[in-house]
Amino acid sequence: MYSIYHFFSSIVLQKHLLREVKRLDQFPFDKKLLSCKNNGVFPDLAIRLNKDRKIFTGGELIELKDSNSYTVSSFNSTIPSKSKKIEDIITGESSIIKQQMETAGNDIFSLPTRDVFYLVRGRKGGDIKVCLVYGSFFETIAIENLIRQSFSQVLEERLKESEKEISEELKQTLLSIFSKQENFSKVRNVEKASVKLRFRIMTEVKAEGNILNLKKYPEIKNNTLNLVLPCCNDEEEKDILKKSEMVFGKRAMKQFGIFKIKHHFNGYFLVFQTTL
Repeated sequence: MYSIYHFFSSIVLQKHLLREVKRLDQFPFDKKLLSCKNNGVFPDLAIRLNKDRKIFTGGELIELKDSNSYTVSSFNSTIPSKSKKIEDIITGESSIIKQQMETAGNDIFSLPTRDVFYLVRGRKGGDIKVCLVYGSFFETIAIENLIRQSFSQVLEERLKESEKEISEELKQTLLSIFSKQENFSKVRNVEKASVKLRFRIMTEVKAEGNILNLKKYPEIKNNTLNLVLPCCNDEEEKDILKKSEMVFGKRAMKQFGIFKIKHHFNGYFLVFQTTL
């Protein structure tokens, strides 16, 4: 079986190496669990799909975030999210990701929407924190709404500076056009221009969304490895504990401190914590 739980379990078995590898992508991830591995292209890693998906679907996408501080490194081009459509990632027959997943024996489009996780490592002095965290820790409002409100701020600033006014209808039309990243992230070819223009989004994590921040999330201690999963109610907690026990086993479960943390914008998350 393949799942984010199995992936985390494989990291736990070699957790001492998280201190040793210079770059997170140098960690010896268990290849048997992976359908693809890339450098500099989202996703950095993807879990294989299960044929029987009654308990675990598999197919999770993982981005590596490495930092020489206790700040989550910025997200370049790809806005962090809790899930992504596989059709938005695999855009052609020549896609390297597609080729890797097919070689792994996956029926790629049989699971069209994939959960997204971020493996975050921060180092400060001689200390280290590592968290495998579900994307909803960073996506606390819908991406389209995030972009729309950001452009709304730009529009309001420019209107104020120019002392001009536009109707509310025109304003909403303009904002709706720029509510999707793909609408403006393509390379634009302008006649007689000797360069092409492409707008890129860089996303930086606020303190409230920085799981490495000791003041905001003191439960995430120095020199620990953590699995962080959304947990909104008792039923979700029971399901998470049931799945984790299936993967780790009752005896191995004792190595984890298991507790909840409250996100400043997005409810509760269940944490499995082990020392490094």
